[in-house]
Amino acid sequence: MQRYNMFHQVHKGLRAMLYETALCLQHTEFDDAVQARESLAQLQEVIYLFNKHAHSEDTYVFPAVEKFEPSVADAFEQEHVKDHELGELLDQAIAACEAATGVAARLEAGRHVQEAFIAFMLFNLEHMAKEESVINPILHRYYQDHELHAITQQIVSAIVPEDMARFSRWMIRGLHNAEISQWLKEAELHAPEPAFQQLFQSVEKELSAVRFRQVLEKMTDGAMMA
Repeated sequence: MQRYNMFHQVHKGLRAMLYETALCLQHTEFDDAVQARESLAQLQEVIYLFNKHAHSEDTYVFPAVEKFEPSVADAFEQEHVKDHELGELLDQAIAACEAATGVAARLEAGRHVQEAFIAFMLFNLEHMAKEESVINPILHRYYQDHELHAITQQIVSAIVPEDMARFSRWMIRGLHNAEISQWLKEAELHAPEPAFQQLFQSVEKELSAVRFRQVLEKMTDGAMMA
């Protein structure tokens, strides 16, 4: 039986954000003020959401691990310290890029931004993979799926609607059609109607017309929706 993976959906969203941001930076000409401003704003979004995600894990997930495997919980908490340090270095590179004047200085600052982001991205990709390969088996050993769902619900309930919309945008971009369809089905059954409608509208906005139609078909087991 496949066990519940509380990391799956959010990690797919965070990975999608890292991948899209990496490509965005590769396309950015940092001597172009408009391009640079848009890319740096994207980087600030990355830092913000990763900090929020780490806080949720520190508050709700790692304490559940600490009850049974304190040394593992401590090791992952220390990784979050390293992650925060890398985020601060990236933030400093962003500030230096914003302050740079002259073409040569802007291009050099842009190079430093890219280097700082690559370090941040590589660390977080490895960190998320380790959470899934190390933390998940521990959670599955000591908790039933309904207990893990309850932890997820605590996390979701603590996130303000504005931040939830920001996370959802990237999760929609990172999930495949069947996963999005299942997410919508669960939201329709369990979430308040306004929350379901907001998610539904976000899915429609983020997906292509073809993918959105496929998601709707999967929601109705292949039946066409009017």
